[in-house]
Amino acid sequence: MTTRTRTTAAAIAVAAAVTGTALLGASGAASAASASHGTLTVSNGTKYVQINGHRVNFGVTVRDLAWSPDGARAAFVDGSGNLDVANPDGSGRVVVAKNPGGQTWSHPTWQVTKKDTQYGIPAKDNLIFAARANGVSRLKYVSAKAVHGTPKTLSLNGAPDPDGAVPQTGNVWPNAAGHYGTSVYANDHTGAVYIRDDYLRQQGGKLAKGSQPALSPNEEEVVFVRSVAGHDHLFVEDLMHGNHVKDLTPHATTDYTEPAWSPDGKTLAARTPAGTVTLPADGTRRPAKVTLTVGLAAYRP
Repeated sequence: MTTRTRTTAAAIAVAAAVTGTALLGASGAASAASASHGTLTVSNGTKYVQINGHRVNFGVTVRDLAWSPDGARAAFVDGSGNLDVANPDGSGRVVVAKNPGGQTWSHPTWQVTKKDTQYGIPAKDNLIFAARANGVSRLKYVSAKAVHGTPKTLSLNGAPDPDGAVPQTGNVWPNAAGHYGTSVYANDHTGAVYIRDDYLRQQGGKLAKGSQPALSPNEEEVVFVRSVAGHDHLFVEDLMHGNHVKDLTPHATTDYTEPAWSPDGKTLAARTPAGTVTLPADGTRRPAKVTLTVGLAAYRP
């Protein structure tokens, strides 16, 4: 996706979030097509991470593991509530940010972008995560290269219109993807999913009702969880084609939660009470169980 196309795509996403319609088409398929399928991993709050069916001992408790876009580093919340980064085998662990106490940190995600000399935009290598203190949850960020760094509050600007404001508290489950710093997140108060664009101008808006969102690698789709008839279903919203929302699990007889995209954008992994499943991202086949391990699925590129 070129810079010009990306600028248009960002405008489309925000316009779609506010108006419910896309202005015109843009495609990031070229970058997605060159990506690999990746390796499925599952973290479950123990010191062991399942990677491609094998248990890897990280030496400390691993919660909410997320892989860097190049697959070289893993970010997670350790047993002390700190934000850590380690190599794929658990070695070289660094405490990026030490929890000051009285806070619960969760669900880190990598925001990695290259420097754009044309528009004077610096490179980013950040970790965005949710921090709950005194019953209030906010999104924070810190450099992924920091050592005992100090997280800052993530800016959340809405679309430039009277009804474009976005909530500043109650935000959870951030997930970033793509080459331009875009992320999505959920809000506990509104029960909705939001998008945050962070390229030429930081802005964002509301998408659909749901929770636990994940942004596709090409930044054109968002998968999320929504309760239907007593079960948690997986839905996907197409940001580039009229914000069409589709139920990927219409015949669900169990709960599908915590979805994750494969790097090539073709497969989704999700948690169930009985293990981890995968399914085609277009919903053409039903979910299939791939491991009995119950936990947070993530793909290592």
